[in-house]
Amino acid sequence: MTNHRATALAIALVGALHASGAQQPRLTMDPREPSGGSLVRLTIDRLDRHDDSIVDITGTMAGEPLHFRDATNGRRQALGAVPIDVSDSLVARVKVVRSSGAIDTLSVRLAFPHHPPPVPQARGRVAGASRLHVDPRFTRRLDSLTEARIEHENELAREIGRRAQSTPQLWTNPFLRPRPAKVTSRFGSGRVFNGRVSSSHLGIDYRGSTGDPIFAANRGVVALVDSFFLAGNVVYIDHGNGIVTGYFHMSQPEVAAGDTVDRGQEIGRVGATGRVTGPHLHWSARFGALTIDPADLLSLKSPFVGP
Repeated sequence: MTNHRATALAIALVGALHASGAQQPRLTMDPREPSGGSLVRLTIDRLDRHDDSIVDITGTMAGEPLHFRDATNGRRQALGAVPIDVSDSLVARVKVVRSSGAIDTLSVRLAFPHHPPPVPQARGRVAGASRLHVDPRFTRRLDSLTEARIEHENELAREIGRRAQSTPQLWTNPFLRPRPAKVTSRFGSGRVFNGRVSSSHLGIDYRGSTGDPIFAANRGVVALVDSFFLAGNVVYIDHGNGIVTGYFHMSQPEVAAGDTVDRGQEIGRVGATGRVTGPHLHWSARFGALTIDPADLLSLKSPFVGP
């Protein structure tokens, strides 16, 4: 399972020397013990120094840039993501550059249990996993061309996420569920296809019949419309600020790459293309190249949502 939790949190703060008695900035993360695949909020406070203004703030976590913005009470906040396969530790590093040339170097370190890499497509029983039956072509040994196709499609999705880090935030309203329907499978649940273990479920499934509408979770630009081996007919939307959402197994996409879509706009129809047991919508999300739980988008608040 990818949804293991951090077992410890240590915060290390190292700053350049300032005037005697000056309080050093502090970097914190919320939630304090995130699971693999979580979207997190990083906050810097204790920043005020009236005689030494901030020129720039840069940072990275898990190989992704952190985009800090003004928040309440003089704080700065950014979104970050925890890799789904995180093991041992994860560090966020931030530099605050001031007009005097002084630099505050801040970090947050999370300690996670060590987990050996999962063995894909292994046979056997997995406690709590859903046992599903799909077309045998999706579970038998794949030829080299199909394996290369899947890797190419995965890289396309990662590259869309990387480009989203350079796209300004295109939304102001909260994210919406892409279908007003029952959730049939949540992020991180185990899946066993035709008696073979696959990777954990890396999205949210919504019930639907072929032809039911699918809606954009928020405003953005359509980055890709394509047909993937596992995901079937897909639409990816770049929302900016590193956020991308994906909509899988469509019977019919109704948008084209480059289209700007509004929050709640119909973008396609439910289908059963790709590796499926029947018609439904699989909703996925990324922060940069990292896969995240789409449910975390639904709880975003100020300063990422609002005027």
